[in-house]
Amino acid sequence: MEKQFVDLLSEELKLQEAVDKEHVHHMNITFVEARRLATEYQKEAEKCIATTETCEVGRERAVVLYAKEMKLTNLWERRARQAGWKD
Repeated sequence: MEKQFVDLLSEELKLQEAVDKEHVHHMNITFVEARRLATEYQKEAEKCIATTETCEVGRERAVVLYAKEMKLTNLWERRARQAGWKD
């Protein structure tokens, strides 16, 4: 009877070890997938940041060009009014 008990305990330990190995295997797969997704999202975030910076530079350039254009427009309008032009 004691031998049966020992055999049962031994089998239970083997089963528990198999379950633990399967659990560890599943966790490793999940971890690798999570790392892959994190890397993918990081790359996408970096692309987004680079694009945003490019847009910001373009916007700043447009603001400067707009200010220059407004000064030039005001200059020509002033000259036109001095020459007699009316709205």
